[in-house]
Amino acid sequence: MDVRQLKHFVTVAETLHFGKAAERLHMTQPPLSQSIMALEKELGHALFFRTKRNVQLTPFGEQWLFHVKNSLSSLNALPDIADRLSKGESGQLSLSFISNAGYNILPRLVSEFRQRFPSVELVLTEATSDVQLAALIAEEIDVGIVIPPPEESFPPTLDYQKILSEPLVAAVPKSWLESDRISLTKGKLCPHQVIASPLILFPQKVAPSFHALVMRYYAEQGAKPNIIQQAIQMQTIISLVASGIGIALVPDSLRHLARTGVVYVDLLENPPLLDIGFIWRKDNPSPLLQKLLSLNKNKAE
Repeated sequence: MDVRQLKHFVTVAETLHFGKAAERLHMTQPPLSQSIMALEKELGHALFFRTKRNVQLTPFGEQWLFHVKNSLSSLNALPDIADRLSKGESGQLSLSFISNAGYNILPRLVSEFRQRFPSVELVLTEATSDVQLAALIAEEIDVGIVIPPPEESFPPTLDYQKILSEPLVAAVPKSWLESDRISLTKGKLCPHQVIASPLILFPQKVAPSFHALVMRYYAEQGAKPNIIQQAIQMQTIISLVASGIGIALVPDSLRHLARTGVVYVDLLENPPLLDIGFIWRKDNPSPLLQKLLSLNKNKAE
């Protein structure tokens, strides 16, 4: 069967008159009758009771009519759906993000995107930068929010757009401040106090740029960090700080992650700045992706 036959059936069912149905369809009655008979033969069921004076739907025809109308309605909506998809007004977009993005850019971004494009399904997953890069290359996600990889190892098939820079601050065990194991200068942590403290840090493989930023801070002080523990999630790092085993240098937005036993302290001199931004495949033609990127671009301008 084809769509033309289904439209013939609905028109006859609505008029219950082959002549009137043929007139509405701008065709003659014989080919309309042949179309209905061919449809009935294909279905193996009669759709109409026919007499010389009237036409009536069979019980089977009455039930099938409901489903045919729904199917035709869906078909009629396809051109509008295609138009909305092509304009980036409908569809699905998969977005992954690093954990600290959930404490700064992500809530505002998701809220604004949903307000502007309510018919778009935004699928969110949290993942470390290295996992996101692999997922992008494998075409498992559309776009990520990451700490960008070093320029020399940036995949050539991907593109990047900076969202923001934020300073690193020190997450310090509250017990250390209370016991004077660590002291502040004008309410901030000076470099020699950072250097003298055991450090909890992201592994280099997971976030090479973040790792390099911290290592560069120590190098500028003429020192190497005493890395007491590594962890791949910011929440885990903060929990380890709360346990009192060491300090951590984390993005300023982590202040929003309140944890008993942890105090966030500004660094006294020239805190390192951490960049985060969007990353995506250059060959991704999705108009939804461009809508998302434009939100950030407009904010930057």
